[in-house]
Amino acid sequence: MTSLPTAWVLPALVLIGLVGLVALAGVWLGWTNREQSNSLERELVRRVQVNAEHADEARLVAKQSQDDVREATAKLALLEARLAEVALQRSQLEDLIQALSRSRDENAVADIDASIRVAVQQSAITGSAEPLVAALRGADERLSRINQPRLQGVRRALARDIDRLRAVSAPEIGSLLLKFDEAVRLLDDLPLQNNAYAVARSTPATSPPAQGGGKPTPASAPASASTPAILWRLWLDEASAPLTKVWHSVRDLVRVRRIDAPEAMLLAPEQAYFLRENVKLRLLNARLALLSRQSETAQTDVQAVITALQTYFDNSARRTQVALELLRQVQAQSRQAVLPRPDETLAAIAALATR
Repeated sequence: MTSLPTAWVLPALVLIGLVGLVALAGVWLGWTNREQSNSLERELVRRVQVNAEHADEARLVAKQSQDDVREATAKLALLEARLAEVALQRSQLEDLIQALSRSRDENAVADIDASIRVAVQQSAITGSAEPLVAALRGADERLSRINQPRLQGVRRALARDIDRLRAVSAPEIGSLLLKFDEAVRLLDDLPLQNNAYAVARSTPATSPPAQGGGKPTPASAPASASTPAILWRLWLDEASAPLTKVWHSVRDLVRVRRIDAPEAMLLAPEQAYFLRENVKLRLLNARLALLSRQSETAQTDVQAVITALQTYFDNSARRTQVALELLRQVQAQSRQAVLPRPDETLAAIAALATR
């Protein structure tokens, strides 16, 4: 019976030891947990403080960022305003440059159009293509100095009009006027048909023999002495001289010739002056018509003068032939060629002005 308590003591002690160990372990675990919780709390507090500091810093940074953003926004708005102002100024400057360039080109084109129209009037007055060709060449040179692509159409039209004008041959008015003046000058000396035969056209008669009964001259005496045939010839000439004079007188009494224009032979001597003046007036009318670019009227007057010269004046006279030749040349050269107008150039300039 004494061993029974001993048998329960050992397990009790073991149990108590185990409970103590468990209690110690629980105390140790509690202390450890407490330490861990304290460390966790301290870490949490530290982190909270750090987060608070970071939050403060973030707020400061955010505030600074907001300030920077506001400043950047203000600067951006200012820059945009300045950029818009610069863009507006640039567009205005470009418009001004284009306006200046356009006005320069438009002024040049307007001057060219005016010069071409004046040259057309000068060519119409003078009948020569040179003023118009010179104006077109000057316009082409001026456009080549400007060197704008939109003016190339006008330059091509100028080149085509210049080629057309070069292909036309216009009469030389100066030379024709000189021929008119020469014909008027010759008119006063032209012989008429009714007195064309007043001057004998026969060969001059043999010169009368020398005085002294037809005796040979001292220079011919040796030849007559040595040649009897010459003496015989001289005697025959002296014998036939009176008969020759009588024959010429009889031949001049009766003259038979063909008259194609009876009115020319019926012209009285006092009417010759009015005939010449009338022909002069027709020549002056033809001259004025030629200066007025009325080629048909000039042709009609020149033909009337040619008909009058062939009808009333002696056509076998040298002066009459020269006058007729001058008038025929005038008639052939006064056929006025129609000068082409630079319509293509004017149309190109009008189209450019419209655009």
